[in-house]
Amino acid sequence: MRKTEQLASTNACAEGLFPGDPPLRAVRIFEAIARLGSLSGAAEELAISPSAVSHQLRLLENFLQQPLMQRQGRRLILSNAGREYYRSIRSAFTVLRQATGHLLEQGNSRQVTISLIPLFGMSWFIPRLPQFANKHSPVEINVVYANHRNYLSDASDLSIRFGSGQWTGYNAEKLISGKMIPVASRDFIRLRGYIDTPELLAQTPLVHDEERASWQQWFARRAIRNFRRDGPLFEDGLLTLAAVRAGLGCALMREPMIADYLKSGELVKLFDDAVDDGRDYYLCVRQDMELSEEAKLLQQWLHNEARQ
Repeated sequence: MRKTEQLASTNACAEGLFPGDPPLRAVRIFEAIARLGSLSGAAEELAISPSAVSHQLRLLENFLQQPLMQRQGRRLILSNAGREYYRSIRSAFTVLRQATGHLLEQGNSRQVTISLIPLFGMSWFIPRLPQFANKHSPVEINVVYANHRNYLSDASDLSIRFGSGQWTGYNAEKLISGKMIPVASRDFIRLRGYIDTPELLAQTPLVHDEERASWQQWFARRAIRNFRRDGPLFEDGLLTLAAVRAGLGCALMREPMIADYLKSGELVKLFDDAVDDGRDYYLCVRQDMELSEEAKLLQQWLHNEARQ
């Protein structure tokens, strides 16, 4: 093992790092040098001596086996490698500072974090949120996306999930039905004529949300085997809604999520017959966590809104 590699390995062990991890204190100091434009500026910000800054810079350069700074006259400037490295690490430090600041603010605020899928947030939750804000103005609401591909990564106080209601480590209460009805845009109907029979719908362009089985289920209940199985497939309900509004075809959508569009007439319900694929919207709470009073207020408000 070369001397530089031995040095890097020794320092990594001293900092409790995994093999291949850079010396984090040296990276932190280099970030300050690059951001502030000088070794002395980094030393002042970090309250250490300029010699300590120089030592950590050399340590990092030895680890990376290339210079990060180069002399230009009496000044030290970033080398090409230094500029590239700084571009790569600065976003990580930005995220770290933001996360730390968020956590510190959260400890002193009445904040509640709720995660939800985009269509639910845009069509149901956010339009109603002003009512909650007006009634409970001191409560700060932090809305984030629910990672529906991996719900286990969700660390929110409350989460709105779509599925069968079974998630390990969570108490789930059904909030809103997920039954689907066939709809189309008003402009689509004007262009193609009104669709008043399932047989006519079977010959009409269709749009698919997540999978193509829902339309098959809807037509099977009406003993129709031949229908248009082509048409675009979209990953989630928000994209499907945009496709229907754009006039790409008819879609099976969950009525509570498009209520405002139906009310305005932009979307038209083609039939009252609904299909149930066994998935609904659930309000979920972690079993290993006690809800704050603020989170309980939001939880109760969600229940009340869903019952209306």
